[in-house]
Amino acid sequence: MKRILFAIAIFCAATFNLGAQSYGYVNTQKILEKVPEYVKAQSQLETEASGYSKEIENSMKDVESLFNRYQAEKPRLNEQQRLARENEIISMEKEVKERQKGYFGEEGIMAKMTMELVNPIRDRVQKAIEQVAAETGSAFVIDISTAQGIIYTNPRYDLTAKVLKKLNIQ
Repeated sequence: MKRILFAIAIFCAATFNLGAQSYGYVNTQKILEKVPEYVKAQSQLETEASGYSKEIENSMKDVESLFNRYQAEKPRLNEQQRLARENEIISMEKEVKERQKGYFGEEGIMAKMTMELVNPIRDRVQKAIEQVAAETGSAFVIDISTAQGIIYTNPRYDLTAKVLKKLNIQ
């Protein structure tokens, strides 16, 4: 009997503690869009990406032009000349794809630039979210800008404005 009473007491205490914990949500996209450094960094990244994209696009057009020229001249070429041209086209295309990977790959220039420019800002926002969560006694905070399937949010639990205030952003 004592075990049952003890189990009920622990269950009640756990239920009471769960009820005391609060939760909230933020929209990090909305927060980041209001951080001037983030907007500037995004603009810089877009400019760089656009330049690299144009360069890759022009190089691919050169490869395509070389291929079309090869197709037109193919009947007049002997076997050795055909192989040489095909190898030239293939190596040129590989080089363009390697350059593209160097710009846009996981360890490419754009990824490194993003880490340098954006990650410090995201870290600052994350710290502000953690501070607000601690101040409000929130057990957990959901980012609704990345969460799928949320169909309703109660504005009472929105911590976005408090995070913006913590970051000194209007």
